[in-house]
Amino acid sequence: MKKTLFLLAFLIITTHTQAQWASQSSFTSNRLHSIMFTDALTGYAVGTGGTIVKTVNGGSNWTPQSSGTSQSLYSVVFTDALTGYVVGGSGTILKTIDGGDNWTPQSAGTGNWLHSVVFTDALTGYIVGRNGTILKTVDSGENWTPQSAGTGNWLYSVVFTDALTGYTVGESGTILKTVDGGSNWTPQSAGTSNDLESVVFI
Repeated sequence: MKKTLFLLAFLIITTHTQAQWASQSSFTSNRLHSIMFTDALTGYAVGTGGTIVKTVNGGSNWTPQSSGTSQSLYSVVFTDALTGYVVGGSGTILKTIDGGDNWTPQSAGTGNWLHSVVFTDALTGYIVGRNGTILKTVDSGENWTPQSAGTGNWLYSVVFTDALTGYTVGESGTILKTVDGGSNWTPQSAGTSNDLESVVFI
């Protein structure tokens, strides 16, 4: 009897831990590079050709939004339910304050491709990209200030674990760390010369 109950429990657990991923239609043939959800139902994805799509039902349906650009878009982040940022090719920065109904261009001060954006609070954000580009804002994106990366390598991803401590990774095994909110970035040894395209801390 015990063996039977154990086998039944095992089969139930096995059944529920498999096949948890289902393909969904994004309603675009463009390549998508980044996705962000602001809650269980509302999410955004961005990609090539200025693509921005939005879902309000947990991904069952995706609606195209007008980005106003044909540049490839590589990263999207929201600081609250309404306020979001997208970055991409040729220094593209877009901001929405109405949940993506309208996207307004912001001045990056650079033509370099921008590959990743992150905010540590509603005011403070960072962008990384080509040629060692690191930009910082302290006013919700109204102004973006260049920071010295100490490298000309392409930076692909940036993450902060608190208001001061952040990491960016990129081309040829590049890893940089800041402990002062981005004022200084220190190289770290990756142990590889392979490109590093994403970084996350748990």
